[in-house]
Amino acid sequence: MGLLQRIQKLFRFILLFTILVAVALISALTTIRFTIHGRQETVPNLVGQLLDVAQSTVSGLELELKVEDKLFNPKFPVNQIVSQQPLPGTPIKAGQLVHVIVSLGPPRVVVPNLVGSSLRAAQITALQRGLTVGSVTALPQPGGEQDQVLAQDPPPASPDVHTPVMNLLVTSPELPPSYLCPNFVGQPLAAVRRDLEKAGLKVGEAVPVVTDSVPKGTILSQTPPAGSKVGPETTFSFQVSD
Repeated sequence: MGLLQRIQKLFRFILLFTILVAVALISALTTIRFTIHGRQETVPNLVGQLLDVAQSTVSGLELELKVEDKLFNPKFPVNQIVSQQPLPGTPIKAGQLVHVIVSLGPPRVVVPNLVGSSLRAAQITALQRGLTVGSVTALPQPGGEQDQVLAQDPPPASPDVHTPVMNLLVTSPELPPSYLCPNFVGQPLAAVRRDLEKAGLKVGEAVPVVTDSVPKGTILSQTPPAGSKVGPETTFSFQVSD
């Protein structure tokens, strides 16, 4: 094989290698671009569509529908989409969520008076009226019955009802008293024990620690620590110089 032929063969090899590298590079860049940006769709207008129709619409665009809430609305029949997010026309990646609020139709419920009822009775009454109980907040009431409804939202017979959810304020048992724990470090254990027991509090283990820096029987550390909240059930323990 002559020199010219060898040069031509080498040139063809270099050219073919360059083309393969270029194709691989373009393919890699395309893959990266697709991964970063993904396929985009335009959010359709779902307002006024029935929920099952809207679900079919977004599924065809490889999007997902999420119902955030269902509210009474006199302008939209039952199961129609009232509002959506993102808004129609917004570019969105395939696989993303479209959040919607669905109509329950015009309000046809009379809000019952649940004040004074037990929480259990209030839940049953709400269910019978087509309502549900949402958040229940407890308020400690000294000497009162537990789980009695003190207030409700919306109020009884409210003409302006937007949601079937009722939120209640109920009684709870009185919380036990709590105090800030004093600092007993440096005090004699005997005196501290006497004061705590006189106050009706409990003294547990007292671990002796050998030291010459303070008089024998002096408190070196305490549990719970000073400044923490303590109550009638708290048991104090100490490390004491020996």
